[in-house]
Amino acid sequence: MHIQTNGTRIHVAQQGSGELALVLLHYYGGSSRTWDAVAGKLAQRYRIIATDHRGWGQSDAPAEGYGIADLAADAEGVIAALGLQRYVLVGHSMGGKVAQLMASRRPHGLQGLILIAPSPPSPMLLSEDQRAMLAGAYQSRESVEFVLDHVLTASPLSDARREQVIEDSLRAAPQAKRAWPNVAMAEDITTAVATINVPTLVIAGEHDQVDRVTTLQAELLPRLPHARLHILPGVGHLSLLEDPEAVAQQIEGFIGTLAD
Repeated sequence: MHIQTNGTRIHVAQQGSGELALVLLHYYGGSSRTWDAVAGKLAQRYRIIATDHRGWGQSDAPAEGYGIADLAADAEGVIAALGLQRYVLVGHSMGGKVAQLMASRRPHGLQGLILIAPSPPSPMLLSEDQRAMLAGAYQSRESVEFVLDHVLTASPLSDARREQVIEDSLRAAPQAKRAWPNVAMAEDITTAVATINVPTLVIAGEHDQVDRVTTLQAELLPRLPHARLHILPGVGHLSLLEDPEAVAQQIEGFIGTLAD
Protein backbone atom coordinates (compact mmCIF):
# COMPACT_ATOMS: atom_id res chain seq x y z
CA MET A 1 0.00 0.00 0.00
CA HIS A 2 0.96 3.66 -0.39
CA ILE A 3 0.37 6.45 2.12
CA GLN A 4 0.45 10.12 1.18
CA THR A 5 2.56 11.91 3.78
CA ASN A 6 4.74 15.00 3.88
CA GLY A 7 3.98 15.69 0.21
CA THR A 8 5.19 12.26 -0.92
CA ARG A 9 3.67 8.83 -1.54
CA ILE A 10 5.45 6.37 0.76
CA HIS A 11 5.22 2.64 0.14
CA VAL A 12 4.36 0.59 3.22
CA ALA A 13 4.53 -3.20 3.56
CA GLN A 14 2.45 -4.70 6.35
CA GLN A 15 2.09 -8.15 7.85
CA GLY A 16 1.11 -9.74 11.14
CA SER A 17 -1.16 -8.41 13.86
CA GLY A 18 -1.09 -7.54 17.51
CA GLU A 19 -1.49 -4.66 19.93
CA LEU A 20 2.16 -3.67 19.53
CA ALA A 21 3.50 -2.55 16.15
CA LEU A 22 7.09 -2.59 14.93
CA VAL A 23 7.92 0.27 12.55
CA LEU A 24 10.93 -0.74 10.46
CA LEU A 25 13.21 1.78 8.70
CA HIS A 26 15.80 0.48 6.23
CA TYR A 27 19.42 1.26 5.38
CA TYR A 28 21.06 3.25 2.57
CA GLY A 29 20.84 0.78 -0.29
CA GLY A 30 17.84 -1.19 0.92
CA SER A 31 14.06 -1.14 0.94
CA SER A 32 11.20 -2.40 3.05
CA ARG A 33 11.93 -5.93 1.87
CA THR A 34 15.37 -5.84 3.50
CA TRP A 35 13.38 -6.71 6.63
CA ASP A 36 11.49 -9.68 5.17
CA ALA A 37 13.52 -12.46 6.81
CA VAL A 38 13.40 -10.79 10.23
CA ALA A 39 9.77 -9.70 9.93
CA GLY A 40 8.67 -13.18 8.97
CA LYS A 41 9.90 -14.46 12.32
CA LEU A 42 8.03 -11.78 14.28
CA ALA A 43 4.73 -11.37 12.42
CA GLN A 44 2.90 -14.01 14.45
CA ARG A 45 3.14 -11.84 17.56
CA TYR A 46 3.38 -8.26 16.29
CA ARG A 47 2.04 -5.96 13.63
CA ILE A 48 4.91 -5.31 11.22
CA ILE A 49 5.11 -2.06 9.27
CA ALA A 50 8.09 -1.60 6.97
CA THR A 51 8.44 1.54 4.88
CA ASP A 52 10.45 2.47 1.82
CA HIS A 53 12.21 5.78 2.39
CA ARG A 54 11.46 8.37 -0.28
CA GLY A 55 13.50 7.62 -3.39
CA TRP A 56 13.93 3.95 -2.42
CA GLY A 57 11.93 0.83 -3.16
CA GLN A 58 8.42 1.63 -4.36
CA SER A 59 8.11 5.07 -2.75
CA ASP A 60 7.96 8.22 -4.84
CA ALA A 61 11.18 10.15 -5.43
CA PRO A 62 10.76 13.92 -5.17
CA ALA A 63 13.52 16.10 -6.54
CA GLU A 64 14.62 17.20 -3.08
CA GLY A 65 13.97 16.71 0.64
CA TYR A 66 16.30 13.86 1.66
CA GLY A 67 17.60 15.13 5.00
CA ILE A 68 17.10 13.20 8.22
CA ALA A 69 14.19 15.46 9.21
CA ASP A 70 12.49 14.80 5.86
CA LEU A 71 12.76 11.03 6.21
CA ALA A 72 11.56 11.28 9.81
CA ALA A 73 8.54 13.34 8.78
CA ASP A 74 7.63 10.73 6.16
CA ALA A 75 7.70 7.93 8.74
CA GLU A 76 5.82 10.03 11.30
CA GLY A 77 3.11 10.58 8.71
CA VAL A 78 2.82 6.84 8.13
CA ILE A 79 2.46 6.23 11.88
CA ALA A 80 -0.24 8.91 12.13
CA ALA A 81 -2.12 7.64 9.07
CA LEU A 82 -2.18 4.10 10.47
CA GLY A 83 -3.30 5.34 13.88
CA LEU A 84 -0.65 3.43 15.80
CA GLN A 85 -1.17 3.63 19.56
CA ARG A 86 1.73 1.45 20.79
CA TYR A 87 4.82 0.88 18.71
CA VAL A 88 8.55 0.28 18.73
CA LEU A 89 10.82 2.03 16.24
CA VAL A 90 13.41 -0.23 14.62
CA GLY A 91 16.00 1.47 12.43
CA HIS A 92 18.92 0.00 10.50
CA SER A 93 21.96 2.15 9.57
CA MET A 94 20.56 5.27 7.85
CA GLY A 95 17.15 4.24 9.16
CA GLY A 96 18.71 4.12 12.61
CA LYS A 97 19.67 7.78 12.42
CA VAL A 98 16.14 8.63 11.29
CA ALA A 99 14.71 6.59 14.19
CA GLN A 100 16.93 8.45 16.67
CA LEU A 101 15.53 11.79 15.57
CA MET A 102 11.97 10.49 15.71
CA ALA A 103 12.45 9.05 19.21
CA SER A 104 14.01 12.29 20.43
CA ARG A 105 10.67 13.99 19.85
CA ARG A 106 9.07 11.68 22.43
CA PRO A 107 6.04 10.85 20.29
CA HIS A 108 2.86 9.48 21.82
CA GLY A 109 2.75 5.69 21.72
CA LEU A 110 6.48 5.06 21.40
CA GLN A 111 7.35 2.17 23.72
CA GLY A 112 10.98 1.54 22.79
CA LEU A 113 13.76 2.03 20.26
CA ILE A 114 15.88 -0.60 18.52
CA LEU A 115 18.91 0.56 16.54
CA ILE A 116 20.60 -2.01 14.32
CA ALA A 117 24.06 -1.04 13.05
CA PRO A 118 22.89 2.57 13.35
CA SER A 119 24.58 5.56 11.89
CA PRO A 120 25.63 7.62 14.90
CA PRO A 121 24.00 10.98 15.65
CA SER A 122 27.27 12.85 15.21
CA PRO A 123 28.40 13.86 11.71
CA MET A 124 30.37 11.29 9.77
CA LEU A 125 33.00 13.38 8.04
CA LEU A 126 34.35 12.07 4.74
CA SER A 127 37.03 13.28 2.40
CA GLU A 128 35.91 14.31 -1.08
CA ASP A 129 37.27 11.03 -2.46
CA GLN A 130 35.43 8.98 0.16
CA ARG A 131 32.21 10.87 -0.46
CA ALA A 132 32.49 10.34 -4.21
CA MET A 133 33.20 6.66 -3.70
CA LEU A 134 30.15 6.22 -1.47
CA ALA A 135 27.90 8.20 -3.80
CA GLY A 136 28.99 5.93 -6.66
CA ALA A 137 28.69 2.66 -4.76
CA TYR A 138 25.27 1.82 -6.18
CA GLN A 139 25.71 2.90 -9.80
CA SER A 140 26.29 -0.49 -11.42
CA ARG A 141 25.86 -4.16 -10.65
CA GLU A 142 29.62 -4.51 -10.38
CA SER A 143 29.97 -1.64 -7.91
CA VAL A 144 27.17 -3.00 -5.72
CA GLU A 145 28.73 -6.46 -5.71
CA PHE A 146 32.10 -5.02 -4.70
CA VAL A 147 30.61 -3.08 -1.77
CA LEU A 148 28.49 -6.05 -0.76
CA ASP A 149 31.47 -8.42 -0.68
CA HIS A 150 34.13 -6.10 0.74
CA VAL A 151 32.24 -3.66 2.99
CA LEU A 152 28.67 -4.59 3.87
CA THR A 153 28.89 -8.26 4.82
CA ALA A 154 31.17 -10.50 6.85
CA SER A 155 29.38 -13.73 5.93
CA PRO A 156 28.00 -14.78 2.54
CA LEU A 157 24.36 -14.20 1.63
CA SER A 158 22.13 -16.66 -0.16
CA ASP A 159 21.82 -16.12 -3.91
CA ALA A 160 18.28 -14.77 -3.47
CA ARG A 161 19.22 -12.27 -0.76
CA ARG A 162 22.29 -11.19 -2.69
CA GLU A 163 20.19 -10.50 -5.78
CA GLN A 164 17.68 -8.56 -3.69
CA VAL A 165 20.41 -6.26 -2.36
CA ILE A 166 21.68 -5.61 -5.87
CA GLU A 167 18.21 -4.85 -7.21
CA ASP A 168 17.30 -2.52 -4.34
CA SER A 169 20.59 -0.64 -4.54
CA LEU A 170 20.31 -0.07 -8.30
CA ARG A 171 16.62 0.83 -8.23
CA ALA A 172 16.93 3.88 -5.98
CA ALA A 173 16.57 7.36 -7.43
CA PRO A 174 19.84 9.21 -8.15
CA GLN A 175 18.91 12.05 -5.79
CA ALA A 176 18.33 9.58 -2.96
CA LYS A 177 21.70 7.95 -3.59
CA ARG A 178 23.46 11.32 -3.53
CA ALA A 179 21.70 12.67 -0.47
CA TRP A 180 23.06 10.33 2.21
CA PRO A 181 26.81 10.88 1.64
CA ASN A 182 26.40 14.54 0.70
CA VAL A 183 23.77 15.72 3.19
CA ALA A 184 22.25 13.41 5.78
CA MET A 185 25.40 11.59 6.86
CA ALA A 186 26.97 14.90 7.84
CA GLU A 187 23.98 16.13 9.88
CA ASP A 188 24.46 16.58 13.61
CA ILE A 189 21.52 15.42 15.73
CA THR A 190 23.48 14.84 18.95
CA THR A 191 21.58 17.48 20.92
CA ALA A 192 18.25 15.97 19.96
CA VAL A 193 19.31 12.40 20.72
CA ALA A 194 20.19 13.33 24.29
CA THR A 195 16.46 13.76 24.99
CA ILE A 196 15.48 10.16 24.11
CA ASN A 197 13.74 8.71 27.15
CA VAL A 198 12.56 5.25 26.09
CA PRO A 199 14.37 1.92 26.58
CA THR A 200 16.81 1.40 23.73
CA LEU A 201 18.58 -1.65 22.32
CA VAL A 202 21.59 -1.17 20.06
CA ILE A 203 22.52 -4.21 17.97
CA ALA A 204 25.95 -4.17 16.34
CA GLY A 205 27.70 -6.64 14.07
CA GLU A 206 31.04 -7.85 15.40
CA HIS A 207 32.69 -7.26 12.01
CA ASP A 208 30.72 -4.22 10.84
CA GLN A 209 33.00 -1.99 8.76
CA VAL A 210 30.43 0.76 8.24
CA ASP A 211 29.17 1.59 11.72
CA ARG A 212 31.80 -0.10 13.83
CA VAL A 213 31.29 -1.24 17.40
CA THR A 214 33.98 1.18 18.57
CA THR A 215 32.23 4.07 16.80
CA LEU A 216 28.91 3.27 18.46
CA GLN A 217 30.58 2.96 21.85
CA ALA A 218 32.18 6.38 21.43
CA GLU A 219 29.55 8.38 19.53
CA LEU A 220 26.16 6.85 20.34
CA LEU A 221 25.97 4.95 23.63
CA PRO A 222 27.22 7.79 25.87
CA ARG A 223 24.33 9.91 24.57
CA LEU A 224 21.65 7.28 25.28
CA PRO A 225 21.25 6.81 29.05
CA HIS A 226 18.58 4.12 28.59
CA ALA A 227 20.47 2.02 26.03
CA ARG A 228 22.22 -1.32 26.12
CA LEU A 229 24.48 -2.81 23.46
CA HIS A 230 24.37 -6.33 22.04
CA ILE A 231 27.08 -7.49 19.65
CA LEU A 232 26.19 -10.18 17.12
CA PRO A 233 29.16 -12.47 16.49
CA GLY A 234 30.40 -13.18 13.00
CA VAL A 235 28.31 -10.69 11.06
CA GLY A 236 28.87 -7.38 9.33
CA HIS A 237 26.66 -4.41 8.53
CA LEU A 238 23.80 -6.40 6.97
CA SER A 239 22.93 -8.49 10.02
CA LEU A 240 19.26 -8.49 8.92
CA LEU A 241 20.28 -10.62 5.96
CA GLU A 242 23.34 -12.36 7.37
CA ASP A 243 21.69 -13.69 10.55
CA PRO A 244 17.99 -12.76 10.66
CA GLU A 245 17.27 -15.39 13.31
CA ALA A 246 19.66 -13.76 15.78
CA VAL A 247 18.29 -10.28 15.03
CA ALA A 248 14.69 -11.46 15.51
CA GLN A 249 15.62 -13.11 18.82
CA GLN A 250 17.17 -9.90 20.09
CA ILE A 251 14.13 -7.86 19.05
CA GLU A 252 11.73 -10.28 20.70
CA GLY A 253 13.81 -10.44 23.88
CA PHE A 254 13.93 -6.66 24.11
CA ILE A 255 10.18 -6.33 23.60
CA GLY A 256 9.72 -8.83 26.41
CA THR A 257 11.50 -6.46 28.79
CA LEU A 258 9.10 -3.64 27.91
CA ALA A 259 6.22 -5.54 29.48
CA ASP A 260 8.00 -5.89 32.84
